[in-house]
Amino acid sequence: MFLPTSQKELDRLGWKRLDVILVTGDAYIDSPHIGVAVIGKTLLTAGYRVGIVPQPDTSAGNDIAALGEPALFWGVTAGCVDSMISNYTAARKKRRQDDLTAGGRNTRRPDRAVITYVNLIRRWFKNTRPVIIGGIEASLRRISHYDYWSDSVRRSLLFDARADILVYGMGEKTILELADCLGNRKSTRNIRGICYKSDRKPDGFLELPAHDTVSRDKTAFSDMFAVFYQNTDPVTARGLCQKQDTRYLIQNPPQWPLSPQELDRTYELGYERRAHPRHQSEGPVRALDTIAFSITSHRGCCGECGFCAIAVHQGRRVVSRSESSILNEARLLTRHPDFKGIIQDVGGPTANMYGMGCKLWEKRGACDNKHCLAPSPCVSLSMGHGRQVRLLRKIRELPNVRKVFIGSGIRHDLVAGDKKNGLAYLEEIICHHISGQIKVAPEHSQTHVLKLMGKPDAAVLSLFVSHFKRMNRERNKKQYLTCYFIAAYPGCTLDDMIALKAFVRRTLGFKPQQVQIFTPTPSTLATLMYYTEKSFPEGEPLFVEKQIRQKERQKQALVG
Repeated sequence: MFLPTSQKELDRLGWKRLDVILVTGDAYIDSPHIGVAVIGKTLLTAGYRVGIVPQPDTSAGNDIAALGEPALFWGVTAGCVDSMISNYTAARKKRRQDDLTAGGRNTRRPDRAVITYVNLIRRWFKNTRPVIIGGIEASLRRISHYDYWSDSVRRSLLFDARADILVYGMGEKTILELADCLGNRKSTRNIRGICYKSDRKPDGFLELPAHDTVSRDKTAFSDMFAVFYQNTDPVTARGLCQKQDTRYLIQNPPQWPLSPQELDRTYELGYERRAHPRHQSEGPVRALDTIAFSITSHRGCCGECGFCAIAVHQGRRVVSRSESSILNEARLLTRHPDFKGIIQDVGGPTANMYGMGCKLWEKRGACDNKHCLAPSPCVSLSMGHGRQVRLLRKIRELPNVRKVFIGSGIRHDLVAGDKKNGLAYLEEIICHHISGQIKVAPEHSQTHVLKLMGKPDAAVLSLFVSHFKRMNRERNKKQYLTCYFIAAYPGCTLDDMIALKAFVRRTLGFKPQQVQIFTPTPSTLATLMYYTEKSFPEGEPLFVEKQIRQKERQKQALVG
């Protein structure tokens, strides 16, 4: 079932009042790929009455008041993407399209959506129930953070939005604990995965430099970020606190990740895999083209790329679903009335991390003194290519499944690093699971830039490309690589982009089209380096291109 979005739907369900109302900056898509739908179904399954207000009009109260006032709390999210990234390019130009809005026109999501929606609630409901903010925008803006669009260090979103509680990371466990505490009038102060405001510092919590200090002093900002980043694993993390004005931001330790069994249950909650009928007259939601019949096989990513927010939001540990749960989901897809025989993706943040693990994760957490994959995969990692090959074979043998694609990006260094099953996995993908092209993200070729990115050396890509070309040649196939590159990354010069173009021409033999200008996003290592103009953790001076015209020049050096 769809969660109700109107009074008429509430009446049909016979619900007098909702326990929780969720407000989102996206159209309401009932899909396991959409965070607000997952949270809504998680609460519904636990017995709570939940409604959704998608993309409310912020100029009036009709939309925000459509479902009344909740008995327990409001939940607010900007949607699947930070609203400033949704709305603006790296050149700070307004985006015209929005794949998560019905009709595709970028006219429904306000800038700084979480702040706007919380203000909207408080304008129409005085002294209302607690307002809880979450999702990627809240999660990555939970402490003092550099904001590219204002070119300033902003306060925690909890303070700027005037919300009561901030949920960070993947929120299923946290939201159920919050609902239970609020419903039974118990304290929420000890719940993992939340931030709240307090007049005093809790005992045993680490204190970060105050907002007033880090907003003026880049060295203090870097020191703050180092402590913050070192305390993101639930096994080892301590609670953090930071003075924001006269009060403290309190960040409890991270929530424990879902177990494989809990992850299975999350993806078995009976999603419609469609946009709510209320959006039908507004036009199609383009995001459904890629997610409607895709399967999430795992969460988390141990890649820890400098520009990526997954480590801070989903976590560095990989948690994989069981084979039986994924196969059951595939069978359900084949019975969906809109299914045409194509499963568009089986993957996660990185397709070939399914089944990966490290025996140290459970006991000691993710290592704080080394990366799992850079400069090369750690010997303690257990690769999962063999397990994924078996899974893909079983899915494509299911009745009514014509094709199973891998739409998620593939880590080429994992393929090269898995001496036992890496090449067998690549062969399986080439023969059965790509529609003419395979996605990889080398990002650059120059060693010093790759090091700053946390990516493997370009020689690893060259090896992968040689295997890919050889296998296609042996099978008489004409298939291609789609390679993603970043221009104007911290430490990257125009000469580096010219060198990258020569490498691409020599190694790949084509002109790349998938090139993006680096966009500083809150709470990533790359954004720290962009703002401070120093490498991390070494603290060495770093060239950072900050002129938009020169950033465009770097991109054109590769694609022109």
